[in-house]
Amino acid sequence: MNSKDCFKLYSEMLFIRHVEEMIVKKYHEQKMRCPVHLSIGQEAAAVGVCHALLKKDRIFSNHRSHGHYLAKKGDLKKMLAEIYGKYAGCCGGRGGSMHLFDKSQNITASVPLVSSSIALAVGSALSSKIDNSKEVTVSFLGDGSVEEGIFHESLNFASINKLPIIFVCENNLYSVYTPINERQPIRPFNKLGEAHAVKSYVCDGNDVLKIYEITKKLVKNCRLNKGPFFLTLNTYRHREHCGPNYDNTIGYRTEKEFKLWKKKDPIKNFKKKLINNYHFNERQLEELSLKLNKSINKAFNFAEKSKLPTPDLIKKYIYA
Repeated sequence: MNSKDCFKLYSEMLFIRHVEEMIVKKYHEQKMRCPVHLSIGQEAAAVGVCHALLKKDRIFSNHRSHGHYLAKKGDLKKMLAEIYGKYAGCCGGRGGSMHLFDKSQNITASVPLVSSSIALAVGSALSSKIDNSKEVTVSFLGDGSVEEGIFHESLNFASINKLPIIFVCENNLYSVYTPINERQPIRPFNKLGEAHAVKSYVCDGNDVLKIYEITKKLVKNCRLNKGPFFLTLNTYRHREHCGPNYDNTIGYRTEKEFKLWKKKDPIKNFKKKLINNYHFNERQLEELSLKLNKSINKAFNFAEKSKLPTPDLIKKYIYA
């Protein structure tokens, strides 16, 4: 990958990081009244995968959806307006942080119930196969999702029908506060996909270049009707499961483990690579940071000043 493309990957990761850090900064103001599940520390997964997709390809996300939405070029103003509960939000202010979509970018849905969007993604892939449209679907899921029956049913159905779908598991080692070793037997994650005859891969979830390269290969094969695929990205969230704070003091993970993963920060390490291998300098990267923050501040101002939904809209989209 050339320096221009690498700079773009870095810019996209940094953009997500700055957006979520601003959410952290402003959340205490009590203007964002929905829960927020931040992906700080996991940006490489979203960017590496979505950078390999075309606009026509569809993604389905979960409760930790900000990174996926932004990496797929979702509208930041609409996302923030949604989190602020405003009518200009992508869901009209009805759904909040965990219900993000942008039809114009084929961000089809994010669903907070664990594993709930997986079957929707399989339906999307089935549609693509029936229409022979060559569109690829990505289902983002967490390590907790593989413990649900719908995950296995979906992989089985996708496998039997050879659907153009990539199941991307962001394994951040925890389901809320329970570590993976207390929930699952010791076995490689790729065995989960292979049990359903789905070709499976495991990748460093903090290495955006490796993620992009492997996803690019899988996307190409999906378009050639060689899907489905199961891709595990091992990563780590820096903040608490739900909310803007750190939670290392409550006992479910150690400070030692946290510091170990902080050293694997996908953005800081890729920044070093840009400087050492691609001849960028600190001034250029600082200018990028300032530019991103300027656009982010505008989006937050838009969200805060936008109007709330009116009471007469409360029955809209209610069918029973």
